[in-house]
Amino acid sequence: MHKNNKHSKDYNFKELIANFPQLAEFVFESKYAKNTIDFANPKAVKYLNSALLKTHYGIDYWKFPDENLCPPIPGRVEYVHLLNDLLKASGLKKDITVFDIGTGATCIYPLLGHKEYNWNFIASEIDKKALENAKLIVEKNSLSKHIELRFQDDPQSILNGVLLPSEHISAVLCNPPFYKNEAEANENTLLKQKGLGKQTDKVARNFSGTAKELWYPGGEKAFVHNYLYQSSLLKTNCFWYTCLVSKTQHVLSMEASLKKLGVTDFKILQLSLGNKISRVVAWTFLTEDEQKEWTS
Repeated sequence: MHKNNKHSKDYNFKELIANFPQLAEFVFESKYAKNTIDFANPKAVKYLNSALLKTHYGIDYWKFPDENLCPPIPGRVEYVHLLNDLLKASGLKKDITVFDIGTGATCIYPLLGHKEYNWNFIASEIDKKALENAKLIVEKNSLSKHIELRFQDDPQSILNGVLLPSEHISAVLCNPPFYKNEAEANENTLLKQKGLGKQTDKVARNFSGTAKELWYPGGEKAFVHNYLYQSSLLKTNCFWYTCLVSKTQHVLSMEASLKKLGVTDFKILQLSLGNKISRVVAWTFLTEDEQKEWTS
């Protein structure tokens, strides 16, 4: 984990329960004499992440429907820390504005990015119900001056229509849908359940998730290539475009496509959480002179 990640050690359940008492009913002692929760239980997972947000980031209100995806805080904030390193290395250290593609009902990246680095955010969402929930979270935590939410009315548009041609932002972050359809998502969930020791044919996602959150026609590859193309139409509007990519094989095709689109720099940032290895892909279309103008 990143050196700034607050979750590199075992969870302090005593502290978490003190800040979020509802978590207590889900905590038990494992066979290794350590406190833990059943990570296959969606309610337990939701309460754990709520407790982490309140304890470590001061987010007092974080409520959302049970069917919506519950983001794992350690992994989400890891992306934020990697992005901060990238921005600092590029000379971008103040007045940072980040665009979050598909912020979801939980608005998690804007919450973490603002609390950790005082960034301002523009966040888009295609689901009106999720957007309204995100707005409530922002308002309840008194963050409306720092987080602006925008509705994307075209499911095929990722940046078009929500990032204006006149706007200039420091970075875009994106956690895309991974699956092509419900069948692929369910197959992956059953494999996860087996890994958690749940031998069942009934799909029960421990982090939940709606259709719009989990799958996209053509899957991750189709989504990211649509995103790449749309980013090329706004080459000078953003310093760094970034995207979390789950499958290694997609990175090569992304790099090849971006070279054709005129990318000037392409980076792969390793994201490691325990035994799980993922990556954030970052690219910019700015020339060296244009980059100097941004940082001068």
